[in-house]
Amino acid sequence: MSIRTKVAIGLMTAGVIFSLTACSNDENQVEHSGDTGMDHSEMDHSHMDHSSSGEVSDTLKNAESPTYEVGDKAFIEEGHMAQMNGVEVTIVGAYDTTVYAVSYNPTDGSERVENHEWVIHEELDTVTENPFGIGDEVLLVASHMEGMQGASAEIDSVQQTTVYMVDFKSATDGSDITNHKWVTESELTSVE
Repeated sequence: MSIRTKVAIGLMTAGVIFSLTACSNDENQVEHSGDTGMDHSEMDHSHMDHSSSGEVSDTLKNAESPTYEVGDKAFIEEGHMAQMNGVEVTIVGAYDTTVYAVSYNPTDGSERVENHEWVIHEELDTVTENPFGIGDEVLLVASHMEGMQGASAEIDSVQQTTVYMVDFKSATDGSDITNHKWVTESELTSVE
């Protein structure tokens, strides 16, 4: 082996070691910075498919008198993710339930999710007659995102409301999103 080859191998090895050390230090800085996860609204959801099959739990009740009926159009000025901002939606389902924002550690080992909006009462492992409260620990059966199903979660907010399943075109890439779960009534406005 020539001296030039040995020097090249030595430099590459040093570069790899330096890179690994730098990555390790970055991870430690994040770990100790007090940052315990990414807020759901700040997450990049562009690589995820937010469509669903449209199937819902047998125990989920259709809304008796929703503001927006199935087939109605509504507008989301500012949604809980970038793909929804400024889009028109078509209502494909309206349900009366308790809706939660939750924080959880995904089962796939990815970064902790803070304040995920939304999970409904019927998407929890143990469905009780009364809603859970802020700070309660629950097990998720929802599968809106990778690593969500089976994750232990803490409830960040609770509201009794009508939730909607909606179809829309993504504001970020124009893709068709069908049967998206969930949008709350407070996120919707009437189409003028």
